[in-house]
Amino acid sequence: MAATPGTPSVLRAMNDRSALDLLVAHGPLTRTRIGELTGLSKPTTSQILGRLEAAGLVRTTGSQTGRPGPNALLYEIDPDAAHVAALSADPTGITAVVADITGAERGRFRIEAVAVAEDVRHRTAQLVSEAVDGALERAGLGHDDLTAAVIGTPGAIDPHSGQLRYAPHLPGWHSRTLRAELAEVLGTPVSIENDVNLAALAEQYEGAAQDHDDFVLAYVDEGVGAAIVLGGVLLRGATGGAGEIGYMPLPGAPLARGGESVHARNDAGGGFQSLVAAPAVRELAGAEDLAEALKDVEVLDEVARRLATGLAAVVAVVDPELVVLSGLVAQAGGDPLRERVERELTGLALPRPQLRISELAGDPILTGALRTALSQARDTVFDTSGA
Repeated sequence: MAATPGTPSVLRAMNDRSALDLLVAHGPLTRTRIGELTGLSKPTTSQILGRLEAAGLVRTTGSQTGRPGPNALLYEIDPDAAHVAALSADPTGITAVVADITGAERGRFRIEAVAVAEDVRHRTAQLVSEAVDGALERAGLGHDDLTAAVIGTPGAIDPHSGQLRYAPHLPGWHSRTLRAELAEVLGTPVSIENDVNLAALAEQYEGAAQDHDDFVLAYVDEGVGAAIVLGGVLLRGATGGAGEIGYMPLPGAPLARGGESVHARNDAGGGFQSLVAAPAVRELAGAEDLAEALKDVEVLDEVARRLATGLAAVVAVVDPELVVLSGLVAQAGGDPLRERVERELTGLALPRPQLRISELAGDPILTGALRTALSQARDTVFDTSGA
């Protein structure tokens, strides 16, 4: 029979989770410090740590020195309590990272999508499996060690049909049964999430948006997309397509009809992306290197004007506190681009949000996928209510 709120088992599980969350947030802590932070008595804290240690969720890691009295044992999350896989898929390949439950990376592997089999759905599952297998091998782990896997892809999963939308350049990802097939080959539950949404979660967790509950991430890369966070919650939309601003019609841009993609056509496509995505900037400058292209003041000014025009439409509707510019074009333009976009926005939209350039190191999509996978895994393994 399921436990009801207020019963000892539920209270124990709540106390256990509080202690585990503190260890995740702060790192190693003494029993006394955990008691202080939770407000629980020393005997209760000792019981919690005893249960968690017996369950393989925490372990001792030395002792605290430099204080009067006996040295106090330090407790930490046992890294081997669970492991997760985070993946970033793009038209040219898949990168996989395996991490332990603390978030420490244990293995990484990339596989290039150099060939497409007749059964593209089978090939997709095969590529994902090979990428994860490579990361697991480098980590010295196997499929049985995984508790969750999260994959970031362009496009979005429709919450009603379960199909990937807005990503015609990833034909093998559009099956309704793909998630189930991936879960079977990986041996763990699999979530497929929009790549820009994951980048926004990374900004929210450890990037430019840490102190904001209302922000827009504009990802200006080979394609263009946005993630919208309102009240601290990611806005997904009725079909999972909120933020697909690459297709947004703007004056001077050809219409992107039928969900055309910058990746699918290998050019600037239509809509907002045809004005500001990396291919459009390269064409405008007549240069392949984005950083070199955006050193040209005239090119920089024009890209800023185009960016501001598109962003003004988003800002006028959403009214965010902050807009974070991310992706290859934003990184190549840096602060000179941000400053020009900020000036151009004056008068285009009444709201005046802050503008920041993302400063996240590494791949923000993988970072967001990892944070999502860790959250899922911790909800599973940190739940001691059935113990």
